Amino acid sequence: MPGSEHRGRPEDLLAKGGLLVELLRAPAALFGAVARTRGLLYDRGLLPSVRAEVPVVCIGNITAGGTGKTPMVVWLARKLEASGHRPGVLSRGYGKAGVSGDESDEARLYGELLGDLPRVAVADRILGAARLVEHGAGLVLMDDGFQHRRLARDLDLVLVDATRPWGLPRPERGGAAVRAFLPRGLLRESPAALGRAGAIVITRSDQVTQAELADLELELAAAAPAVPRLLAITAPSSLVPLFAGEPTLNLDQLAGLPVQLCSAIGNPASFEAVVESLGATVALHRRFADHHEFQPGDLADLSDGDALILVTAKDAVKLRKLDLGDLAPRIYVLSIEFQMARGEETIDKLIGQLPEGRVNLQLANLHEGLHG
Repeated sequence: MPGSEHRGRPEDLLAKGGLLVELLRAPAALFGAVARTRGLLYDRGLLPSVRAEVPVVCIGNITAGGTGKTPMVVWLARKLEASGHRPGVLSRGYGKAGVSGDESDEARLYGELLGDLPRVAVADRILGAARLVEHGAGLVLMDDGFQHRRLARDLDLVLVDATRPWGLPRPERGGAAVRAFLPRGLLRESPAALGRAGAIVITRSDQVTQAELADLELELAAAAPAVPRLLAITAPSSLVPLFAGEPTLNLDQLAGLPVQLCSAIGNPASFEAVVESLGATVALHRRFADHHEFQPGDLADLSDGDALILVTAKDAVKLRKLDLGDLAPRIYVLSIEFQMARGEETIDKLIGQLPEGRVNLQLANLHEGLHG
């Protein structure tokens, strides 16, 4: 891709293939066998799941990498809150674990986007769900937990990225993308696992052709015929300076401008596509591995010229901790919003069918008693 520079991104190496990459076929086959066996044990009740005291809704996927989970979690949390629920967000976290105000980058991002809603970033999802209940959550919204079956859930919404349905991008030389388990590919589970979902949400459906979308829907229908398929799009929502003091820009001000991008997200090509949809010309894109911890020197080679440097909201929480010197005034955060293009009524119906949960029933009984 012109002007694009990949730094430590394993999926790009895997997509290219080659002898060394093909040596990963054996461990990938072993990974797939273990994943299928583990799933079967849970399906048959031979491995136990623990049920939380409130309903649990999981936003997950079957691949490693970005499918748009964070924007959907934010969208659904706001939707649930508007309908009278008190959701709490449970994420695995890549920094320190804790509750609200902790030092996890994920939790800090959710704090910026969701205000005072309870949130926990911890690897032990059962412990995390209990902490959310302690902090007043009436529903647990679990980010990236489709494979974490120790915590029982009442609804799984599984995301499939239309631009990279099975994890790996198409190779630059052309041809079909490789579909393989980790570590040869990015599949965590077989597409057949989609049958556990309450709904499949095809994200970034606006970034592929209608023919490609139709082909993907046929594949998903074959893998999980009884599961409804919904469509979502990603829409740019705002353009704000990384640091206070610089002017806020309108999105239409990007039209015709050369810009530089810096990202460490699951699908950087999607970020680039959104920028280009606004009419900007991407002169350079520094692509780091997902969850990369930025250092000041990572942006040093963006110092030439005076072009705007655009970053994602996910990366912004890490970059704000750095002293970026003269670059700081040029760095802007392009925020992306999740929008349902088809099937929002299905989500409404599924949410309406959730059980009350023991804690919510106790609160309802208490409320009735106080007014009885």
